[in-house]
Amino acid sequence: LAAPLAIGGVGFGYRMSMGVPDMWIKWIKELSDWDWSMGGLWYELTNKRADEKTISYAECHDQALVGDKTIIFRLIDKEMYFCMDKQSQNLIVDRGIALHKMIRLVTLATAGNGYLTFMGNEYGQPEWIDFPREGNGWSYKHARRQWSLIKDDNLRFKGLNDFDAEMIHLFASEKLLSKPHYCYLAHEADKVLCFTRGECMFAFNFNPEKSFTDYRIEAPEGTWDVLFSSDREEFGGFGRIDENVSHVTTKSDGKSYVKLYLPSRTVTVLKLRK
Repeated sequence: LAAPLAIGGVGFGYRMSMGVPDMWIKWIKELSDWDWSMGGLWYELTNKRADEKTISYAECHDQALVGDKTIIFRLIDKEMYFCMDKQSQNLIVDRGIALHKMIRLVTLATAGNGYLTFMGNEYGQPEWIDFPREGNGWSYKHARRQWSLIKDDNLRFKGLNDFDAEMIHLFASEKLLSKPHYCYLAHEADKVLCFTRGECMFAFNFNPEKSFTDYRIEAPEGTWDVLFSSDREEFGGFGRIDENVSHVTTKSDGKSYVKLYLPSRTVTVLKLRK
């Protein structure tokens, strides 16, 4: 569909990667965190024709409309209404926020040629959309997005919005969507996925229980500086990553490796120093 006419395509500018949001909903609904396949994840997110330009997205308006659920709502459910203030301590909310950030970033980081966010999903809009109709008494109550939530410093929505803005800025400033990606590690038992795109490395630890110290990952030789981490406290994380620490590769068996601290349910983004 999105291939040029000259090579037998239909000539559209881009094709939507519609299988990606379907995959996320299926995994969240049907699989435990331990059953998420890192190799399967990489395959599903990068399974695109080389001659077609594609737009990736984790979710769209389909999940936001009445009768369905957004990713954040499937992850946190009713706790959205009671425990999204920063003073509350809730394991369901902690898991949901961590995975919401990781899902969005891994989708963006593997996108072909563009990335889509449906309005309000970037900060975890807690309600569905329902336009005025006979079935709801022509009500406008849910025909809205609550942008005011990200202005309240006492709520966790602001951290999700700030994280989304940071990851979009990263890809824009580094022009990463125009650069190829390469997967260095998809460890099923550890639930670790690590790949590079351009001069940046993305180290995801989807493990629901284990954090890893000095985790060895094959990487291009040199010094790697941390650009940002999903675990920043300002993003609703726990501040376990020291972003001032640089990581120098070491040689073994003719290959270069970098050792990283990978806290549970986090992603760290690094850049190879020139």
